[in-house]
Amino acid sequence: MKTLTATSRDGSPLHVEIHGPETAPAVVLVHGWTCSTLFWAAQIEDLARDHRVIAYDLRGHGRTPASPESSTTALADDLEAVLLATLAPGEKAVVAGHSMGGMTVMAAATRSAFREHVAATLLCSTGSSRLVAESTVVPLKAGRARTWLTGKILGSKAPLGPVTPVGKRVLKYATMGLGSAPEAVERCARIVHACPRKVRHAWSRVLEGLDLDDGVRQLTVPTAVIAGSADRLTPPVHARALAAALPNCLGLTELYGIGHMTPVEAPDTVTGRIRELTTTYTQLKEGA
Repeated sequence: MKTLTATSRDGSPLHVEIHGPETAPAVVLVHGWTCSTLFWAAQIEDLARDHRVIAYDLRGHGRTPASPESSTTALADDLEAVLLATLAPGEKAVVAGHSMGGMTVMAAATRSAFREHVAATLLCSTGSSRLVAESTVVPLKAGRARTWLTGKILGSKAPLGPVTPVGKRVLKYATMGLGSAPEAVERCARIVHACPRKVRHAWSRVLEGLDLDDGVRQLTVPTAVIAGSADRLTPPVHARALAAALPNCLGLTELYGIGHMTPVEAPDTVTGRIRELTTTYTQLKEGA
């Protein structure tokens, strides 16, 4: 593994990892809210055998320091910085984004570096707007009361503390399918609990006010969508809306019984879709 620091438009440093052969087709992985590059462990292990896998930590997550700026503009700036720091001029990559990583892709869709370097994208367990209103984490009928309570829970400043059996049960209920393996729940819990509470709260405010519907319509590269049928954070209604609005949608895959953490809960499906996209839409670097 090689690491480097990409510098975003406002000077914020971003921790970037590069795995796999230097001349192999490139894949960029963008994790979601409260996660880190560790979230993509299964995809990195598999793809790095014959792909150049680029993964980075979002602001305040993993090994990237927190920044005063938390916005969709910052997300787009950061992805653009990573593309410019890791890809040769004109080189194309497949970009896969999970949850807030998918929102990053939508936010960056009109950026010049995105249009130069992105051949195709995969959107996993994500949405473009109405995240709090559509969430079913709170088991109430849709409406103002559920939206208000969901916002309070997701935007809580309370520390998560160490990973405990109770904490794992809560995380599994909110983010994963009933059939999730205990080791998968443990892995996700450790990643999520490692996110600083101030960072978690700051980005929750961004998600609550999210409106990237125009970004979806501007995402013109071939795009595949994956969603879990049991996703309470971004229920399948979001994925269906994305599939209907995307100018070049390659199809929607709904995974029965899978929750929000699709790359961890269904690693083979997510990895396989990325492989299909790289095979179809990218080529080896010139001179390879």
